[in-house]
Amino acid sequence: MSGVSVITDSVSSIPDEMYAQYDLITVPYYVHIQGKAYRDLVDMTREEFLRYLLKTTKAEQFPKSANPGAGDCLTAFRAAFERGPEMVSLHMTSLGSGAYQTALLAKDMFLEEHPSARIEVIDTLNVSMCHGWMTLEAARMAQAGRSIREITKCVNSMIPVTKMIQTADTLKYLYLGGRIGRAQHLMGSILRVKPLISMDDGVIVSLGTARSRRRAYRRMLDIMEQDVPDGRMKAAVIHFGAPGDASALRSMIEQRFECTELLVSQLSPALAVHTGPGTVGVCYFPAEFGFDGNADTVS
Repeated sequence: MSGVSVITDSVSSIPDEMYAQYDLITVPYYVHIQGKAYRDLVDMTREEFLRYLLKTTKAEQFPKSANPGAGDCLTAFRAAFERGPEMVSLHMTSLGSGAYQTALLAKDMFLEEHPSARIEVIDTLNVSMCHGWMTLEAARMAQAGRSIREITKCVNSMIPVTKMIQTADTLKYLYLGGRIGRAQHLMGSILRVKPLISMDDGVIVSLGTARSRRRAYRRMLDIMEQDVPDGRMKAAVIHFGAPGDASALRSMIEQRFECTELLVSQLSPALAVHTGPGTVGVCYFPAEFGFDGNADTVS
């Protein structure tokens, strides 16, 4: 063991069992519903949040998300310090949330308490299981005894090559969450198309639309093939309240690519605020950029 602790946001959307498996310390986001704050995946489960979204029709009842505060990050740093002085803290894109900046502030505060600590705070410039993949590879390296420098180097190499593509039945949630403009929302609603969205340098971007889910999935696979021509990748199918659709996409990926690892996970409520029920997507990166547990050095 290297003694390096790995900290991540709740919006990394890693499969639940893996948080314990890799000794991850999680900083929860917040979901605000009618004036009350709930800690993401602590006070509010996915099932509870899905039920709320499905019955909510009034704009004033629509939930909002909020990033963690400095106190939340300090709590995580203190828990990590009990294990050892070195820690890596990974956060979703700073261009879509304030968690990264909050973690930097908390780092300065913590180092005043414990000058011997070493904390690397990383802006993943990603969301969902793209962020989650970086967290998992970092945790696997920590368990294999790799140094904080090696872990940071590996994560930084993954940032530009880890990609997310997702689709949903509606753009309403992205619009209400302030992630897209009114014109784009209205056009998608009128045409009743399936939007394809991704992230480029930390910012949500459109990849066009498809007339059906099946066509959207085929378009996803075409883009994945362009990004990873040899087909060797690690991939995670992500969804919120759509296990059947997620299973269908997983089967299509298995048939077309050589996945050295293929996971299925659900978005956390704090992310589902912006995507809504029925969201399905994939987060992936070329396998060569990950940590396989065998190499003597990290390329």
